[in-house]
Amino acid sequence: MSKKEVYVNDVEEYFQDRGPILTFQNLHYCVQERRFCCKRGPAKYILKDVSGIMKPGMNAIMGATGSGKTSLLDIIACRKDPAGLTEGRVLMDGKAVTSDLRLSSAYVVQDDVLMGTHSVRENLLFSANLRLDPKEHSSEEKNNRVTSIIQDLGLEDCADTKIGTEFLRGVSGGERKRCSIGMELITSPSLLFLDEPTTGLDSNTANCIIALLHRLSRRGKTVIFSIHQPRYSIFRLFDHLTLLHKGEMVYAGPAKDSMEYFSNLGYQMDFFSNPADFLMDITNGEAVSALVTPSAECKNPLALKYQQSQMHWNVLEELEHKGQMEMEGVIGQGMAANYVTSFFYQLRIVSGRTMWNCLRNPQTSIGQLGLSIFFSILMGTIYYQIPLTLPEALQNRSGAFFFLIINMVFSNLSAVELFINDRKIFIHENSSGYYRTSVYFLAKLFADLLPNRMIPIFIFTAIAYYMMGLKPAFVAFLCFALNMSLVSLAAVSLAFLISASVSSFAMANILIALPFVIMMVFGGYLVNLNSMLQWLSWLKWISIFRYGMNAAFVIEMTDQVYYTMTNTTPILYPGEVFLQQQQVDYSQWGFWQNEVALLGIILTCMFLAYVQLRRINRWA
Repeated sequence: MSKKEVYVNDVEEYFQDRGPILTFQNLHYCVQERRFCCKRGPAKYILKDVSGIMKPGMNAIMGATGSGKTSLLDIIACRKDPAGLTEGRVLMDGKAVTSDLRLSSAYVVQDDVLMGTHSVRENLLFSANLRLDPKEHSSEEKNNRVTSIIQDLGLEDCADTKIGTEFLRGVSGGERKRCSIGMELITSPSLLFLDEPTTGLDSNTANCIIALLHRLSRRGKTVIFSIHQPRYSIFRLFDHLTLLHKGEMVYAGPAKDSMEYFSNLGYQMDFFSNPADFLMDITNGEAVSALVTPSAECKNPLALKYQQSQMHWNVLEELEHKGQMEMEGVIGQGMAANYVTSFFYQLRIVSGRTMWNCLRNPQTSIGQLGLSIFFSILMGTIYYQIPLTLPEALQNRSGAFFFLIINMVFSNLSAVELFINDRKIFIHENSSGYYRTSVYFLAKLFADLLPNRMIPIFIFTAIAYYMMGLKPAFVAFLCFALNMSLVSLAAVSLAFLISASVSSFAMANILIALPFVIMMVFGGYLVNLNSMLQWLSWLKWISIFRYGMNAAFVIEMTDQVYYTMTNTTPILYPGEVFLQQQQVDYSQWGFWQNEVALLGIILTCMFLAYVQLRRINRWA
C-alpha cells in the first residue's frame, strides 16, 4: 500500500460543495509594539502575504509555536482586530465576511469556557435556549436536540455531572472539550472553527476529539482548526493542510501530498516517523536538505520554495477564478446574524443561570452575611445604648457613625470580582451571539445585589441600630437603613466600575482602595477642609463618606435633645446646634439632598460600568 493510500481520500466530490468555501488572499497582519508605556514601537508582522482556500472537510493549520497559525484562524473567523489587517481580504462563498460571521458560525476556543457549577446537560441547554428561536423550536425540541448532541459526543455517562470549579470536582478534560464543541453544535453550523482542540489532552482523548470532528466533516461541514503536533492517527484524518513558518505559508494543499512535496525538496523522512513530527523538524531547521538553504537575502527559504511551486500557482489561479465569480454583498446580508431571542427572554435565561451559580457556589454570600452579623454585634457591643448625656453622647455617636460608614464601604471590596470571575465566559458567549451585553450586566446586578448586598445590609443595620440605642422612632430606623443601603450601593457601584475596567484582581484591589481612602480623608470629618488643603476641598462633593455621615447626623440629631448636669440643674443641648456647628443642612430637604447625591453616584458609576463592559476587547 502506497503512502497516499493510507490517508483518507479526498472528499471534495462527496461533499459537492455542501459546506461553505472560505478563501483568503494576500493577508498581511501586524501588531503595534508598545515601549515605555504610551510610546509606540515598530510594527511586528504576524502574517505575511498568506493566501489559501478552505473547503468542506478537515482543514488543519499547523506550525510551531509563534508561527501565526492561531492568528490566521482568528482572522478568517473574524475574531481578530481588523485594525491590524493592513492588506488582504477574506471571502466565504464569494462574499466578503464581516464580524457578523461570528454570529452565524461556530468557534471553539482553546481554553474551555463553561459554567463550572452547571452540568453538561445544563450548559448545552443554556446554549440551546439562547441560540435557537423559541418561535421555531419548542422546549421539547430543544431538549431533544441537546439529548441528540450528548449521544453524538458520547457524553451520556457524564451528562448530569457538573463541569467543575476550584471547589467542585467535575468532568475530565476530554469531556469538557466535547461539551465545548457541543455548545457550538446546537445551531447546526456549517462552518466550525477550533483553536488547538487537542491542547492539554492525552493522546487517546485527543484522537477521540479529532475523530469526532472528522465525523462532523463527513456530514458536509467545513471544519477549520489549528493544531501543533498531532500523532499519526490524527494526521491521517486531515483533508487539507496549511503549514506556516514565521508567519509565512510553506505548504498548502492535500495533507496526503505533503510528504511527496517535501521529498521533492530533498527532505527524507525516517521509517516509522510521524509525518507531523517530520514537518515540524523541517520548519524548525532540524531536517536538512541540500535544495533548501537559508541565505542573507532570504530568511525563510521554505516560503520562497512554496511561492515558486506549481501548487502555489494553482491556488492563486483558483483564487483568481473565484474572485471573478465574487457575488455582491457581504456575509450577514440575508443571514440570521441578529439575536434570535428577545431582550426579556435572554434576561430570564441568563438571570436564572446566574442565580443558580450563586446558589451552588455560596461562599461569597455566606461570608458576606456572616461578616455583616459579626461586625453589627461588635459595633453594638462597643457602642451599646449610647446615653444622651454630654459629651459622650456626641462623641460616641460621631465615632459610631464613622465606623458604620467605613464598614458599609470597605465590606464591599468583594464586589470587584463580579465581572472578573466570568470575564472569559462573557467575552466568548457575547461574541458568539448568545446574549446582549445589557442582559449580562443586569443579570449580574440582580444576582449580586440581593443576596450579597441588600440582605446583609438590612440585617447589619437592624442589629447595630437598636443595640446602640439610637432614636427609637421606626421612621428614623427606616431612614437610617435607607441611608446605609445607599452608602453601600454607592461603594458597590464604584467597585463594579473598577471590575468592568480591569481584568486582574491585583489591579482591581489597588484601584478600588485608592478612591475609598481619598473619599474617607476628604469627607470633612478627618480633615477640616476650610483651614487646610483648600485646593482639594472640591473632593468632598464626590465623597460617599460625607453624604453618608451628614444623612446619619440629620436623622439622629434632628428633634433630639441632649443634656449635661451642672450641680443639680440639667443644661439642654438641642441636636440642631451640633448640626449648625458641623455646617450640616438639617432643613426639611437636608436629609434627601444627601440621599439624592448618593443615588447620583450610584447611577453614574453603574452607567460607566456598563460602558466599560461594552468596551471590553472582544478580539482574540
